[in-house]
Amino acid sequence: MPILALVMLFLSASMHALWNFLLKSAEEKYVAMGWQTILSGILALVVVVFYAGLPPRDMWLFAIISMLLEAIYFILLCIAYSDHDFSLIYPIARGAAPALLVLWTAIFLQEKLTTGGYIGLAMITIGMMVIGATALLQSKGEKVHLKGILTALTVALIISMYTFIDGKAVRSGPALPYGLSMFVMVPFVTTPYIAYHYGIDSFSRVWKKNRNYLLIGGVLGLIAYMLALFAYTFAPLSYSGAIREVSAVIGALLGWRFLKEQMGGVRVLGSAIVFAGVMVIAIFG
Repeated sequence: MPILALVMLFLSASMHALWNFLLKSAEEKYVAMGWQTILSGILALVVVVFYAGLPPRDMWLFAIISMLLEAIYFILLCIAYSDHDFSLIYPIARGAAPALLVLWTAIFLQEKLTTGGYIGLAMITIGMMVIGATALLQSKGEKVHLKGILTALTVALIISMYTFIDGKAVRSGPALPYGLSMFVMVPFVTTPYIAYHYGIDSFSRVWKKNRNYLLIGGVLGLIAYMLALFAYTFAPLSYSGAIREVSAVIGALLGWRFLKEQMGGVRVLGSAIVFAGVMVIAIFG
């Protein structure tokens, strides 16, 4: 695994985790997420117009498919925030996504991983599952319904699919205009969804209360994903997609340190397994 790619993916994961940490302070998280897509899209549009330009025509289909998948992922997250049952198993979905991504890259990209790489990927997946198990333990025996499980698996599938599409695209063309164009398009799907379900006035209400956080989140969201896209251009996609999931671990650590959230022994163990898996990939991948 190239060290530069590893550094870029860690920076990407850290920025993603920081944005989600800021999101926790918003009362209406789904609307705040909608603002993040709008602000990221505006910033991306400015860079496209004055610097990057549009991607080649043969990349547009990839960008449109990825945009639609990202929008579906966004909508599923909105459902997740309002569905307590899903909140119990969402971290497990983040752990399942890298496993699915390995399948796509093996079939369609013929990526051949080392034995150490497979071990590292397995450790990251297991570590994410262990972190997810803390939510199940805190549910105090509450029953997890089939709807939540299916939603979590769908989220994992969507994550693995748009990661694969983006990785495939940036290996055949310039990453900067591709990623920026995708960010410009996403709000045209997510904003009507938010306005329809939560009211157009919700945008002004959330903006007044969280303006600074939203502006920071818009910048972080765009830079974080662009860093990942650049890493995809020269690093194995299977490893890259898995390492990005470190954001969930960083987010848990931020919540423990600054929001006094519980960080029990099980979650510490899961975090240690994830980081150990990343190190295995870095050394033997």
